Amino acid sequence: MLAAKFLLRRKWKLSSVTVQLQRFSSSRTAPIDMAANDGELRVFLVAGEVSGDSIASRLMASLKLLSPLPLRFAGLGGARMASEGLQSLFPMEDISVMGIWELLPHLYRIRVRLNETLEAAALFNPHVVVTVDSKGFSFRFLKQLRARYNQEKLHPPAHVHYVAPSFWAWKGGEARLRGLAEFVDHLLCILPNEDRICRLNGLSATFVGHPVLEDVLDLNLRNNLSVNEWRAEGNGKDFCIKHGVPSGATVISLLPGSRAQEVSRMLPIFANTMELLKDDVPQLMAIIHVAPNEHVEGLIASSVRRWPVPVVLIPGGATHLRYDAFSASRVALCTSGTVTVELQLARLPCLVAYRAHILTEWFIRYKAKIQYISLPNILLDSAIIPEALFQNCTPTNLALMLKDLINDDGCREEQILAAQKFVKLLSPSERTKHNFPRQHSTRTRTEHSPSELAALTILNHGKPS
Repeated sequence: MLAAKFLLRRKWKLSSVTVQLQRFSSSRTAPIDMAANDGELRVFLVAGEVSGDSIASRLMASLKLLSPLPLRFAGLGGARMASEGLQSLFPMEDISVMGIWELLPHLYRIRVRLNETLEAAALFNPHVVVTVDSKGFSFRFLKQLRARYNQEKLHPPAHVHYVAPSFWAWKGGEARLRGLAEFVDHLLCILPNEDRICRLNGLSATFVGHPVLEDVLDLNLRNNLSVNEWRAEGNGKDFCIKHGVPSGATVISLLPGSRAQEVSRMLPIFANTMELLKDDVPQLMAIIHVAPNEHVEGLIASSVRRWPVPVVLIPGGATHLRYDAFSASRVALCTSGTVTVELQLARLPCLVAYRAHILTEWFIRYKAKIQYISLPNILLDSAIIPEALFQNCTPTNLALMLKDLINDDGCREEQILAAQKFVKLLSPSERTKHNFPRQHSTRTRTEHSPSELAALTILNHGKPS
């Protein structure tokens, strides 16, 4: 059965503890002993985006918490992974490019960085390789690394990819899953039903839940609260006092993206939108959430001096600051991405916007098989969150849609109610949680976090949920 395919088995020994990572081929041959009895677990990680850096850093923390062996990390990542002990090979931003035609000017640099990553991985001699999202770079890296081990007739490390590619969004997406099994041993899925479809296509997979849910755990741990529901509540009053937000002001959270290319495209549109809104909305203020990316930080800092409304900048990476700002906001305007999930956790009504190169937009229109771009709309199969995409993403349209969202309490309430349904879908399934004993979790709650489930899947045996 396809569902019986597990990960690589390796044995690492520390005192009387043996950790096994199993892998069975489709013919159910005996697992290979990688003979890694050197007293440590070496994990090579690759993350190429701000969201991937966050996911990987939480995975690293969970691995350190749960592994019976000392851990050594190497690879590629950002500031949050560095805080967990990773010294990145090069700046993560060097491979952070989104789009089809936008990629072309950067192909040579990315190819050089890919070769550097391959060399570093081979020298590190990892027991496990974990790539996080960034499928264009990640899959090329995993495929070439597996080919190198096969060519040298060496036993390869386990290949785990965290965050399934959005096969459900594209024509022919499911068919391409079959090819991944050649160089991906296990897939850690963050959306419901992805694991089932992956296994039907011969790819071992586990649904671990969406990593953004851990924002709630971080906030509650900071505030000594228990988790009653997946809702991230910030302190809006405290935020307004600290940042001099006047009583009665209308505050809009702006999230222009995490990559320099998308911020340079979206920020002027957002600025012009604020210009159109300022005469109709009393005491309008903007909070711009700045991704932890030095190029993005520079772009935003140089641009806000000319903004038509007062602006507060919120540095990325601090969970409590982000949700305090959400709590102080009336609505949010965001570029499509992971942030839409964060806004659902905060129960903050939002408008999703997206622009790209005209040829990339044409490609998306031609290849996409779904009508929405934001994850809440996709999973709920309903246009709960308004979207302004491609040629419709203009300051005039955005201003009109934001005015409606600010003033229409019914529309706002509809989004808040839908957010509750959406967030429940992202929580790990009961079957996934049942596969791992409760005593593995050290937090004072009744269930594992997504990163703990991901870490346990890697450390134990990769049993599908």
